[in-house]
Amino acid sequence: MNAPDSRLHYMDNLRALAMLAGVAFHAGLAYSILMRPYWPTADVNPSRIVDVVAWFSHLFRMPLFFLVGGFFAAMLVQERGVGGMLGNRLARILLPFVLFWPILHLAMGWLITTAMTHLDTLPPLLMVVKKWMSGPNAPAAPPTLMHLWFLPYLMCFCILVWVVKALEIRWPSRADALLRPAVLSAGWPLLLMAPLFAVPAPMPAPESFFPQWWALMFFGLYFALGYRLFHAPALLDKLAPAAPWLLAAALLAYAVFFELLSLKSPPPSTPWLQLVKAALQAFIGVWMTLCCLVYGKRWLNRGNRVLRYVAESSYWVYIIHLPVLFAVQFLVLPVQAHWTLKFLLSLSATLFIALVSYQVLVRHTVVGRLLNGRRGRERDAGEVGHGAVVQR
Repeated sequence: MNAPDSRLHYMDNLRALAMLAGVAFHAGLAYSILMRPYWPTADVNPSRIVDVVAWFSHLFRMPLFFLVGGFFAAMLVQERGVGGMLGNRLARILLPFVLFWPILHLAMGWLITTAMTHLDTLPPLLMVVKKWMSGPNAPAAPPTLMHLWFLPYLMCFCILVWVVKALEIRWPSRADALLRPAVLSAGWPLLLMAPLFAVPAPMPAPESFFPQWWALMFFGLYFALGYRLFHAPALLDKLAPAAPWLLAAALLAYAVFFELLSLKSPPPSTPWLQLVKAALQAFIGVWMTLCCLVYGKRWLNRGNRVLRYVAESSYWVYIIHLPVLFAVQFLVLPVQAHWTLKFLLSLSATLFIALVSYQVLVRHTVVGRLLNGRRGRERDAGEVGHGAVVQR
């Protein structure tokens, strides 16, 4: 099949919004009550409102991204063959990770060290780190994938596509029953409960350099769903009537999930309680991802200069946002102001710096071609770099 242009716009716009939502998510964690002991820029005045919004988006933001990644992987296989898809992914995913991760790692290390040296009042995590580092023969903290963790996993799934194609494993015709709206919304979450049962709630970011089996299974299922969705273009139209009900059900389920998260005296952790949390996360994630697809096709199914610019810049913005965000939040940490003002200031400053650097240093340079491909007339079928529109 040939994917029509109308489908490309909303898919690519959804991907860009998912990436930019990640910037807002990380900015909000500084003002999260639940993350205050664990986040390097934690503010002295956290808010429950931040937790309500942040953890809701957390349950479907990256699942949506991996689904869109699977969709565009299938599109590349259709256009270029599996070898062309793999070559494109190596250039757009693996190479940027290899180039940018060392720079980001050094920048984050320098920022945290500088903050521990110059800030009078340290966030709880940095107090622990400073005390630990002041000890004799303190070992260095192991490096992590940081916020770029999704790139190795996405690359891994694309390699698995190549393996499946090389072994000539085909999608069973009977498996199309899994793509019926009722089965997809009620049965698909059951497959996701097993990996979520293995990790604390809310699901953590798999930042370790050692692959996490739960993340491979969890995000791999979303990637596979997106891959298959490319070959089932009528699915979203069939899902559209159920979207309002799925949205309402997701909001109700999240109310229960958040109450379990925020209890001041949570009940003792038991397998049954962990199963309930895993089920709530799985159903909320699937229902909200499907809603994003349905409403994204309805409201974001257009192409214009602004949306195209957002789509093209979002990869770069996400790559560099965390050290920029931390630098700004360390600066405003001593400021006595309401959390809303500090949040908006840090988020706006981060986006401004990232977008200016994209326009000046990236868009018309070799870095821009690395991330987004050659600029020119938008293709009818489009591609994604890790997800972004790739042009001729």
